[in-house]
Amino acid sequence: MTATLIDGKAFAAKVRAQVADYVTKIKAERGEAPGLAVVLVGEDPASQVYVRNKGTQTLEVGMESFEYKLDAATPQEELVALIQKLNADPKVHGILVQLPLPAHLNSDLVINTIDPAKDVDGFHISNVGLLGTGQKSMVPCTPLGCLMMLRDHHGSLAGMNAVVVGRSNIVGKPMAQLLLGDSCTVTIAHSRTKDLAAVCRSADILVAAVGRPEMVLGEWVKPGATVIDVGINRIERDGKTKLVGDVHFESAAEVAGAMTPVPGGVGPMTIACLLANTLTAYCRTKGLPEPKGLTA
Repeated sequence: MTATLIDGKAFAAKVRAQVADYVTKIKAERGEAPGLAVVLVGEDPASQVYVRNKGTQTLEVGMESFEYKLDAATPQEELVALIQKLNADPKVHGILVQLPLPAHLNSDLVINTIDPAKDVDGFHISNVGLLGTGQKSMVPCTPLGCLMMLRDHHGSLAGMNAVVVGRSNIVGKPMAQLLLGDSCTVTIAHSRTKDLAAVCRSADILVAAVGRPEMVLGEWVKPGATVIDVGINRIERDGKTKLVGDVHFESAAEVAGAMTPVPGGVGPMTIACLLANTLTAYCRTKGLPEPKGLTA
């Protein structure tokens, strides 16, 4: 193996520590703390674990945590009414509705009910538009975490060729916008891209966010490139369930200059950036200086 591992777990711990320090100062100076409200509809096991982890980490950095667990059959009107109540609550500075929602709920309508200033997931259409036009916005957590790690590893990203494999609204598209904002030359590739391997080999920065286990092979990676693997896939191998990314780790690690592992790479950064976004939302609401290094 030649690639340097980018340790997302350690980096996320630094982000949480920075958030906690800032929150401590806010409490001392203002006698209050940023508040994050998380809404879970239904009993999806993975979502339950994720929401529980969010709540635990929110409290650990000294923030207020508000959790709302609703029945899977909750009518849309009831969910919308709850969001509107949270929009008006001065103790709540960030609102997150856990996705996916049950099929009878309109996710776009629900997300766009959230006050854009409290939309710490960065999914509201207003924040999407602001990001796309290079204005101050709330940025989706996973792409923000990827950008933080890339900046930490490289310093300036200006002039680098970046390829993002995946075009989702949650990762692929905002990731491309963030890289453009840091003056990369950006290509968005996907399953229908002609000669995808050749496109990937052109990348100084290769971000894999396609949701297919071990799709990106070592021979697709430019020697010395930085590989950010966003994928989290469960596969069966040798009679055991294993967690793998969208990149074939062993072959890519022989070629890449640096890469994120799965697990322990991008994953831990998502909740860390959710906390950072909540702090940013609080600071913007209160007219306070935003914490350095925690925004795009």
